[in-house]
Amino acid sequence: MRLRNVRGSKEALEASAYVIKNPMEYKGRWSELFGNSYPLSVEIGMGKGKFITSLAKQHLERNYIGIEKFSSALIYGLRKQEELALLNLFFLREDAENLTEFFAEGEVEQIYLNFSDPWPKERHAKRRLTSKKYFERYAQVLAPNGRLEFKTDNRSLFEFSLKEAELAGWDVVNYTFDLHHSKMAEGNIMTEYEEKFSAEGNPICKMVARQKGNT
Repeated sequence: MRLRNVRGSKEALEASAYVIKNPMEYKGRWSELFGNSYPLSVEIGMGKGKFITSLAKQHLERNYIGIEKFSSALIYGLRKQEELALLNLFFLREDAENLTEFFAEGEVEQIYLNFSDPWPKERHAKRRLTSKKYFERYAQVLAPNGRLEFKTDNRSLFEFSLKEAELAGWDVVNYTFDLHHSKMAEGNIMTEYEEKFSAEGNPICKMVARQKGNT
């Protein structure tokens, strides 16, 4: 679901100190940007930013980076952050394809994927953020005790994701096909899409995965 172009969004992102323009320079030393050694969490495809700004506001003892490649979506997250001025939240206008260029091995404690593009055509399966290829990328940057959380309303994508996690050598430690009517709903923060899809009566799927051998 693509947003219409927001006039001036690229210029606003370029001018903002909350949007990191040179992420490769911080690889292996993101703690220097935040000024502390708190655990680092990353949301890939943050959209308008409701989820990650809410999370960062609730957990000041953690650092957060939101990644979004579309300026017309990221501008909304930036506006939220400009109101909140959270010291533990920064953004990257980048593609998840380049994740390992921004983060060093074991640097990330948590990865969030929320309502990622399903790329429904089979020939595009490798582009899905929960494909085996991407799980292998996540494994390179996640800490030994790190984990990945994924939410979607797309049942086919979710079933694909469960299989791909296993193929990539990950353990799915918990999952549900109906998040809001499960024990996993405790503490759940809804995204903009989640609110919309739930209001339409669509069940939300969620899984939590770790690399095998990690507890």
